[in-house]
Amino acid sequence: MIGTYLGHLDHHDPLYRYLRDHIVPQLGIGQPDLEFRVFQSAWSRNVYLYEEVHTTARLVGKFHPSQGISGPHTKTGETEFRNLIYLRSLGFDSPPHYVVKPLGFNPDTGNVLLMEFLEGDLLGTVINQAMHQGRSRRLFRKLSALAHFLATMHNRTAGDWGVNFDHSHAYMGRLIVKLDLGHDLSQELNLLRESWRKQGIMWEDRSVLVHGDATPSNFLLGRGCTVLAIDLERMQWADRVFDLGRLCGELAHFFLQGKGDPGAAEPFIGHFLWEYCSHFPDCMSAFAAITRRIPFYMGITLLRIAQNSWIDRDYRRTLVRQARKILTALP
Repeated sequence: MIGTYLGHLDHHDPLYRYLRDHIVPQLGIGQPDLEFRVFQSAWSRNVYLYEEVHTTARLVGKFHPSQGISGPHTKTGETEFRNLIYLRSLGFDSPPHYVVKPLGFNPDTGNVLLMEFLEGDLLGTVINQAMHQGRSRRLFRKLSALAHFLATMHNRTAGDWGVNFDHSHAYMGRLIVKLDLGHDLSQELNLLRESWRKQGIMWEDRSVLVHGDATPSNFLLGRGCTVLAIDLERMQWADRVFDLGRLCGELAHFFLQGKGDPGAAEPFIGHFLWEYCSHFPDCMSAFAAITRRIPFYMGITLLRIAQNSWIDRDYRRTLVRQARKILTALP
């Protein structure tokens, strides 16, 4: 994540003082005259990279623009800071399972969350290489590593209470409204939504802490089996399949968009789910339960992708049709 070069950080900027006095000392840098190059991420207008000129040390700053004195973005930034600290306290602070290290949160400077800079290939890059460069074996290996990471995260945080499926049920309802699909299709999707709600299996598992935004842009893949997780502002208690379904939906989307064939993703989806379930005492039972719930979470992932402004009209219709097809696979 280098992005677009914007220039040097002004020494009179409050962020400069915060970096100099509170963040850089954590890195063991004793340089007296700090100078930071600034780059804006290609993935988010609110994420910046700061590179110290003399030492080449790099930091990532993620801003949460305020909406009022104590708007939701203020809380989002602080929540992500605490989420990162908590997961690292559970052992996600060394390879192969690694969560980015937070260095500070400053509500007085754009609600900025400062984090270490991580090196690795985005999962999205690995997927594209598998599609277009024939590097399928590498994608299989990296999906195994990611499955191990998520299984470890979910199992370490499993609660003693059941899943509240109402949250995901309501989320699908909001997606249907936002997509403005017309009366007939909206009604059909809402009927499917209600049918899923009536399935007892959607309520039976224990709640776990899920990443909450398990997309190919939020996982970096290091050497061997190392997985580096970033962007945990949406971490929440939910069904473990919330994360699994989102990743499987993203895989289907990548292959649908890149190859015109969502079925081309199926070997990778099946491999990922089986590898995840291999970390349970009874992998067959785990696989049976998870694959019965996967269609709902894959379907809402495709609807989620379809709502993005960068999706053109024809591909949006394709995504919605594919989501509808998947959602009909009731257990």
